Amino acid sequence: MRNVGAVVLAAGGSSRLGQSKQLLIFRGETLIRRAVGAATEAGCDPVVVVVGQIGEAIRVELQSTSAKIVENQQWQHGPGTSIHCGVSELPTSVDSVVLLACDQPFVDASIIRKLIDVREKTGKPVVASSYANTLGVPALFRRSKFEALLALPPKAGAKGLIAARPDDVASIAFEDGAIDIDTAEDFERLKQNHG
Repeated sequence: MRNVGAVVLAAGGSSRLGQSKQLLIFRGETLIRRAVGAATEAGCDPVVVVVGQIGEAIRVELQSTSAKIVENQQWQHGPGTSIHCGVSELPTSVDSVVLLACDQPFVDASIIRKLIDVREKTGKPVVASSYANTLGVPALFRRSKFEALLALPPKAGAKGLIAARPDDVASIAFEDGAIDIDTAEDFERLKQNHG
């Protein structure tokens, strides 16, 4: 085993959507279950899910999976707090972590495996997904970057860390990574175009 864990960020309040995006159903599965399933199928262990406002509902939704649920009491302060919560839970045996957002419906096991393969081929400490002229999550970070992940300011996500040291970063093409669900319109568009 390649000792890769996953942290699924699922603590947000979905304020622009008006309902919990984590529990939206796409192609017969909730978005949170799709993210956990992709990480598990790709061989990530453990799969840590960071929850916030609707933690209990997510816990119920994932009870048949092997995901480890971690509550972020500070979730309202920003994604950096959730990254800190999740990475803190990884055992010392894990030498890399894949960070996943639960609102990217097209993340699947093949994308996560590509991140891991590129890590092994390039030896780079960060492998990010490339879409919409940017680099972002899902992204893999080697243990040498865990300290920087843990030190992220509350309002910061992983994107700034990816951009800060371009020489440390390899990438995979993932055009559908640009599709994420923030508003009801986003979800309607997703169902119309890809349902």
